[in-house]
Amino acid sequence: MSLDAKQVVRWGAGVLAIALVAGGGGYWIGQREGAASEAQPARKVLYWYDPMVPTEHYDNPNSLSSMGMKTQPKYADEAPAASAAPGITIDPTARQNLGLRVVAAEVGSLPSTFSVTGTIDFNQRNVAIVQARSGGFVTRVYGRAPGDVIGAGAPIADIQLPEWGGAQGEFLAVKRLGNSDLTAAARQRLRLLGMSDGLIAQVERSGRTNGTVTITSPIAGVIQSLDARQGVTLAQGQTLAQVTGIGTVWLNAAVPETQAGMVKIGQSAQAALSAFPGENFMGRVIAILPTAQTDSRTLTVRIELANRSGRLRPGMFGNVMLGDGGAQALLVPSEAVIHTGVRTLVMLALADGRYRPAEVRTGREGGGKTEIIAGLAPGEKVVASGQFLLDSEASLTGIPARPVEAGK
Repeated sequence: MSLDAKQVVRWGAGVLAIALVAGGGGYWIGQREGAASEAQPARKVLYWYDPMVPTEHYDNPNSLSSMGMKTQPKYADEAPAASAAPGITIDPTARQNLGLRVVAAEVGSLPSTFSVTGTIDFNQRNVAIVQARSGGFVTRVYGRAPGDVIGAGAPIADIQLPEWGGAQGEFLAVKRLGNSDLTAAARQRLRLLGMSDGLIAQVERSGRTNGTVTITSPIAGVIQSLDARQGVTLAQGQTLAQVTGIGTVWLNAAVPETQAGMVKIGQSAQAALSAFPGENFMGRVIAILPTAQTDSRTLTVRIELANRSGRLRPGMFGNVMLGDGGAQALLVPSEAVIHTGVRTLVMLALADGRYRPAEVRTGREGGGKTEIIAGLAPGEKVVASGQFLLDSEASLTGIPARPVEAGK
C-alpha cells in the first residue's frame, strides 16, 4: 500500500470515529431531551381570558377582550376540580399577613335601644270647654288670664241668666200646688236647662230664684283661651274659656323612619330632660302618627308622661330612649358585611380551606352587630377582617356568590 493509500485509510477511520461519536452524542442528547419532556408535560389551556373581565372566555390566544386588552391563558391545573365547591384558596402565610379573622354566625340578642329627641306638649285629650248654657251677660270675673294654672272647681266668671231665673220661678209656683208629678216635671226642666242638682236644691230650700250662676273649671290645668269679660253679653253655647289639663303631658319624639319598626304602641320609654339633669321620667308610647316629616324623614312618636308635680312644661326639650327589648336574631359582626350598593355580601370560610362570597339580606344593626335575615345559617363561619381583599380576588377569578336562597 502506498503512502497515499495509507493516508486515505487513516482519514476514513477518523471520519468514521467522528461519526460514531457524533451519533452517540446525539442519541444521548435525544434521550435527555425525551426524559425532560416526559418530566414536564405541556400544560393544558382551557381558554383565554382577560383578568379584568373574568367572565369572558375566548378560544384564540390572539383575542382581545371587551376592554381591548390582550387575553392570557387559563390553564387546567389552575381551575378547581369540577367536583370541588367554588371558592378561592389562600396560602397560610398569606392568611397570616392579611390578618384574616374568622367568626361564626350565632343567635343572640341585638341591643335595640336607641336615643331620639323630643319636646313636651300638652295632652290634647284632656281639654275642657267652658260654655254658657243659656243666654245672659257677665256680671263678675275673677282675674283670670290665658296661661294661668288653675285647679279643678276654680271660678271663672259669674253670669246672670234671665231664662234660668224665670224657670226657677215657675218651678217654685208648681211646687206650691202640691202636685208631685208636676213638681218632678218642673225639676227635670231645670236640669235640662243646665242647672246642677245643688243649685236646684238651693232654690227649692230657700224658696227664692237665683238667676246668677258661677261658672267654674271642671278640671285642673292651664287656661288656653278666655273670652269672659265683665259686662259682655253671651249667647247660648258661647265658649267662655278653654282649659287643658296638665296631670299628664305628651312627649313628641322624632324617630327616623329607618328605626320606626322598632317602636310599638304600649312599649315603655325613658325620657331625660335638659331642665332636670340626672333625673329620668318613665312613660309609654300611646301613638305613632301616620304622617312622616318629608324634610327630616322622621315619624312622630307620642309618649305619655305623668306630671303630678306640674314640673313638665310644654316646650321643654329632652332625649328619649326607645327600643323593643332586644329580640333574638342571627348576628354577625358589622365589619364582616360588605355593602356593594347592589347587593350585600359576606365572605364564607368553608370547611376545606376555601373562601366564597355569599349574598345575604340584613336587618337591624346595633352594638357592632348586624342581623342576618336570610342567606346564612347559625354556625356558618364568615371572615370579619380582610374580607374585602378576598372579595376582590373572588371577583377577578369569576367565582360566583352563593345566592340568598341557597343559604341554610
